[in-house]
Amino acid sequence: MKVVIFAGGLGTRMAEETVVRPKPLVEVGGKPILWHIMMHYASYGHNEFYITLGYKGDMIKTFFAEQLRLKGNLTVDFRGHQLQRVGEERGLEDDWIVHLIETGVNTQTGGRLKQVLPFVGEERFMLTFGDGVSNVNLARLLEFHESHGRTATVTTVRPPSRFGQIEFDGDSVSRFVEKPVDGDAWISGGFFVLEPCVGNYLEDDSDWSNVAMPALAARAELMGYRHDGFWQCMDTVQERTYLDSLWNKQQAPWKTW
Repeated sequence: MKVVIFAGGLGTRMAEETVVRPKPLVEVGGKPILWHIMMHYASYGHNEFYITLGYKGDMIKTFFAEQLRLKGNLTVDFRGHQLQRVGEERGLEDDWIVHLIETGVNTQTGGRLKQVLPFVGEERFMLTFGDGVSNVNLARLLEFHESHGRTATVTTVRPPSRFGQIEFDGDSVSRFVEKPVDGDAWISGGFFVLEPCVGNYLEDDSDWSNVAMPALAARAELMGYRHDGFWQCMDTVQERTYLDSLWNKQQAPWKTW
């Protein structure tokens, strides 16, 4: 299936990183978080991507161009003016088709999706944000979507708290839990499955989460797939550091490839 990834935002809450590069290119384990997201989709056989560009979009174009030219072993033929990749095993990236779509620096997510729909065509597709990783089972997600026949499915997750939780016995701290799960609260974790008629809920420049999703819910056209496994967004430098530490310790749950 085709996969749309939002990658055009300013990433203002990570200004320390995003002043020099777009958030989807901020690295986790030496690779952009965008690459991690795409590898997860590719591990389920979804390898055609539509990346909606905005802020510093040229850097994302450069990344993919260099991935194609410089990955693996190279032979530089100065006589023939050729650069060739040689003697390497094929990886998941070698089957990717990546469409890089300029959607405007200041465009909101709903507007970005509306612009990319003509490229996707009249078929079911997947959508997610370019700043969150998960080990959500995409095959089961798709089966769930197909079972209910509605326009949209959102993967719902229970987010970890941004702060440690303290429990008291009188004035004495009896228990400290770092980043506990926020009880029974469920939020959107991205990783959507959508029908092409979702365009009926999109405006030229509106927010996907705050405008289109409530409109879908009001028409009973939005279903939630509950995911109890790993999910983590990367909104802050601290969250990037956390993901980086998991990867470096070889404890990254989202590594499904």
